[in-house]
Amino acid sequence: MRKKIKTIAGAGLLILVLAFAVPSDKYFEVAKSLDIFATLFKEVNALYVDEIDPKKLVDTGIDGMLQNLDPYTDYIPEDRRESFSILTTGQYAGIGSLIGHVNKKTVVTHPYPGFPAYLGGLKVGDEFISVDGKNVQGKSTSEVSTLLKGKKQTEVTLVMKRWGQKENLTFKLKREQIKINNISYSGVLGSDVGYIQLTEFTPGAGREVEEAVRKLKTEGAKKIVLDLRNNPGGSLYEAVNIVNVFIPKGQHVVSMKGRAQDWNKSYTTLNDPVDVNIPVVVITGPTSASASEIVAGALQDYDRAVLLGQRTFGKGLVQTTRQLSYGAQLKVTTAKYYIPSGRCIQELDYSHRQPDGKVNKIADSLKREFKTSSGRKVFDGGGLLPDVPIQEKTFSSFASELAASGFIFDFATMFCNEHPAPVSMKSFSISEANYVVFTNWMKNKPFTYRTNLEKQTEELIVAAQTEQYYEEWKAPLNQLKTKVQPSLSADLIRYQEEIKYLLAQQIGFHYFLWAGERESTIAMDVELKEAIRLLSDPPAYQKLLAPAR
Repeated sequence: MRKKIKTIAGAGLLILVLAFAVPSDKYFEVAKSLDIFATLFKEVNALYVDEIDPKKLVDTGIDGMLQNLDPYTDYIPEDRRESFSILTTGQYAGIGSLIGHVNKKTVVTHPYPGFPAYLGGLKVGDEFISVDGKNVQGKSTSEVSTLLKGKKQTEVTLVMKRWGQKENLTFKLKREQIKINNISYSGVLGSDVGYIQLTEFTPGAGREVEEAVRKLKTEGAKKIVLDLRNNPGGSLYEAVNIVNVFIPKGQHVVSMKGRAQDWNKSYTTLNDPVDVNIPVVVITGPTSASASEIVAGALQDYDRAVLLGQRTFGKGLVQTTRQLSYGAQLKVTTAKYYIPSGRCIQELDYSHRQPDGKVNKIADSLKREFKTSSGRKVFDGGGLLPDVPIQEKTFSSFASELAASGFIFDFATMFCNEHPAPVSMKSFSISEANYVVFTNWMKNKPFTYRTNLEKQTEELIVAAQTEQYYEEWKAPLNQLKTKVQPSLSADLIRYQEEIKYLLAQQIGFHYFLWAGERESTIAMDVELKEAIRLLSDPPAYQKLLAPAR
């Protein structure tokens, strides 16, 4: 019956005739609403005073409708299918590099090892001048990206500007099928701690983690740290495969429950594990979501790993992609997922919005208690609580705005073109002399910023004016306003430790990509240091996994 309604609605004919034949009030309302929408659109398109874009108008209407559901249900028109496919599969045909807009320049930001951009010699910070003879200076990153993509094995000619070189450089690259790795870094830290930084959950993630664990064990790893910070999730199936690396075959990992019975499914591990005994610490953060939470939650529920870091995002919803007419797609939430203890960690209740449209978190009083395999207490309704909470590292507004400005990126580009790469970033640090060079370099840069203190002072003055206290407090308020005015030289000294961290991170990436970025900041990573310390203390580790007495 749904197919009939859809077909006739698309034709815009006989909807009401069919609707009255259906003995369901709900289907009548569906048909009635579609008919109203179709006739309204027809009238607006025919009579509106100015010329309208029909596609844009319909897309806006669809987006508005879906906004009343949840942020994960999304309409994907045909012209967005490619970008959506890249997001979900990690695959596309191109040169194998992310690009970005930095200080009015479109530059190489992330060349992937093993692919044309990297193999052809492009470096982080190289500026795009032209693509296949088309000048791209001043163009948006999306426009440049479109020119870089194309059919596999086709050639693209790039003219690039590299810092410190007078003449532009020309590169002729052949486009290849690009598959983005799910693991951005893995290696042995110290003598026996294997570290895996998992940033994606695209197809193949489970195989990559399995191979990484096996390799780390051959290199001497006797403990594993799985870092899921800043991992927004992805494939549910790959989450099951990753859990399977550490737990036996045939174990329940996750189940889905939706309104439609067809979407009620349960997933168990299907393969022999790599190691069911090796101690594991999973690092989580507030942006660890979806598939990341399935992995972390299942390992917690089976008492197979200690969770360390911050509470996770709390996304307990599952999306499915459905094909629509004319090449469009619908990504729609079809179910909630439940991890082995039986809990759903969804934090926001989209089914009960406030009259103003706001969405509430699930109240603490409504959260339910569950038990892990050993009897430890865990809870639903608000993400995953770590077994070892660590306060999240935050940056000052000054350091954040400085990083966003692109000047740290530009300085790293200059620095790496002037200095040979070190043997390893593990022992690299920003010296006092290097930091002085940076601060002097910044003096001539058009960097403006506003601190949170400055913003709050202005809000206080406005409030004083509104409440008619300003004239009485005018002198001290203006004095305060003067005192909180930002000083670049003073703030570069005040926040130097934060800025040194960001500089080391960016310089490390410029030299050695993700490996360099990770290794340059290991010594300053509070969560990672605590994970290594915990794994080096077996009694403390085991105590965290034991049931409460």
